[in-house]
Amino acid sequence: MLSRRHLLSHAAALAGASALPSLAAPLMGSDYRALVCVFLYGGNDGNNMVIPMDAAGYAAYARARGTAGAGGLTLPQSSLAPLNGGGVGLHPALTPLADIWNQGHLAVQANVGPLVRPMTKAEFNAANAQRPSNLFSHDDQQDQWQRGQSYSGNTLPSTAGWGGRVADLQATGGVVPMALSVSGNNVFMNGATSQGLTVGSGTNFAIKGFGSNPSASPLYQLYQSLLQQPYGNAEERAAASVLNQAIKASNVLNTALSSTGSVAGLFNGLSSSIAQQLLTVAKMIEGRSGLGVTRQLFFVSMGGFDTHNDQLNQQNQLFADLAPALKAFYDAMQQLGVANAVTTFTASDFARTLQPASGGGTDHAWGNHQFVMGGAVKGGLYGRMPQLVLGGPDDSGDEGRWLPTTSVDQMSATLASWFGVGAADLGGVFPHLANFSVKNLGYFG
Repeated sequence: MLSRRHLLSHAAALAGASALPSLAAPLMGSDYRALVCVFLYGGNDGNNMVIPMDAAGYAAYARARGTAGAGGLTLPQSSLAPLNGGGVGLHPALTPLADIWNQGHLAVQANVGPLVRPMTKAEFNAANAQRPSNLFSHDDQQDQWQRGQSYSGNTLPSTAGWGGRVADLQATGGVVPMALSVSGNNVFMNGATSQGLTVGSGTNFAIKGFGSNPSASPLYQLYQSLLQQPYGNAEERAAASVLNQAIKASNVLNTALSSTGSVAGLFNGLSSSIAQQLLTVAKMIEGRSGLGVTRQLFFVSMGGFDTHNDQLNQQNQLFADLAPALKAFYDAMQQLGVANAVTTFTASDFARTLQPASGGGTDHAWGNHQFVMGGAVKGGLYGRMPQLVLGGPDDSGDEGRWLPTTSVDQMSATLASWFGVGAADLGGVFPHLANFSVKNLGYFG
């Protein structure tokens, strides 16, 4: 059910959008580009996702992680998928991604996380430290990742996510919005003056009950009649407007995607939720010409990464679903001829402690490793891997919770710049970016 606050916020967004000048003459460019956020809910353990392959680095990793089978989490070095020239290897279940690395189009961003400003261990421990609020809290850190904006103290910034703020910059006037989620509502696609759209995974976007030809449906005509009434209060008007836009968008999506599906074969045998979500995104990209868009933001996700116990088995299964889905999506973009126009990136609540917890699991941590992939991506290892020493210079405590050396703002701003957000607008989308000397991390040529 739509709450009063939800309806009023959408009413304000619609009013603001209608007041904006037409930016269909593309603010971000007329060429097609898409960003796909793959959010790993629960806090993915990056320490077993990207592992040092050099003798000293792997020895430090194994020493801190402990022996597998005895409550430890060390993966055998021989099982890792080496990233040639990167000095690191991937979890064996992520082996399909090594092929994208070898093609030169997979970037590994090391030790990235929410930061208000750069922070040393001494600054972290200072009484007046500007630490991101509620570190190690799932909801708060998911929120800060999706906002692209950390906050310190109890003062929350606006509720908009960075995808939504980017969408605010370009009101295309189209029926289908720039921001599309195949994974329910989320902070990432919330805008101040723009509305994202949530769709289900699959091939049919028609609203049930309207039939294949909605305009000829009596039920559709009844809905249209009800939605066009001169409602007397803001809640009713907002509800009617939101429902009307949803129906129109559904019709346009269903028409545009009715003839898509040329890439479905690349996903054969992949039945996981994340694979089906990415297949849906691939179909929407394939049908982009019927949507009248030049820029699209997509959000997909998978859960289960809160591995407080039995992590080796749980993470292996999660990665066994994730990696083939990402590879199939990457191959689909190549087949569609838009590999250079689509960039996919991962995000997660936080990392997990290097030191194992009881039950063969890990606890909540901070700085983490993430992937960026796409035809326009210059593959390589970006940033600095932390020293895998409990209580060492990169550990915010003594269990292996890494102080990020790259901020979410920097990573997100680099993606947004490639997407077409101009330098003059980056500060509005990422208010803390000014606190960091490096504004662009160089993923793109």
